[in-house]
Amino acid sequence: MKAIWNNQVIAESNDTIVVENNHYFPKESVKAEYLKPSDVHTTCPWKGLASYYSLEVDGKENQDAAWYYPEPKEAATNITNYVAFWKGVKITE
Repeated sequence: MKAIWNNQVIAESNDTIVVENNHYFPKESVKAEYLKPSDVHTTCPWKGLASYYSLEVDGKENQDAAWYYPEPKEAATNITNYVAFWKGVKITE
């Protein structure tokens, strides 16, 4: 699977985990040079507290377009160290 935004591959992996129709990519498969930490957090009742990254590619920014669970609740421990995308990031094979 690939995560593509602004004509760049942001992440690529054969080992994504699908949760609620979102592909979670292993952190090591995500190109860190495109990630900017965000101060945004949201809470999922069963996954826990999510943290976000903004994407910056070729001078363009996609605010809070990636999220992850640094310390997920027990029901979601399988996505520890995994990152998911939205806000126009195309997920494709």
